[in-house]
Amino acid sequence: MQDTTTQSPPAGETSSATPPSYFRRHIFFCLNERRNGEACCAQHHAEAAFDHCKQQVKAAGLAGPGQVRVNRAGCMDRCAAGPVAVVYPEAVWYSYVDLADIDEIVESHLKNGRVVERLLTPPHLGR
Repeated sequence: MQDTTTQSPPAGETSSATPPSYFRRHIFFCLNERRNGEACCAQHHAEAAFDHCKQQVKAAGLAGPGQVRVNRAGCMDRCAAGPVAVVYPEAVWYSYVDLADIDEIVESHLKNGRVVERLLTPPHLGR
């Protein structure tokens, strides 16, 4: 018979086990719009990319607890690379051009855990 009891770590120590995250992956899309004419993700159809990603994640059966969450975000301070999205827990930043790029991120990274190298945001690009 298998022992199903859980033992606490000794006093003063913490468990090395990390509880599972509510979502396996979380993708945030910058949808920031600057009204002063400065570059921003909203100028590059970020809202359409966000909507498309949500639809693709749902259609692939990836949406929901234990799977993938697609979220809106305000300015993520990477305007020079925009439009951008970031996938956690890996903290992988993407710059995308069109909906085909979003499809590739969904299929490769969100579904199969493979980073889409060609879409990585250059690390030096910020605001």
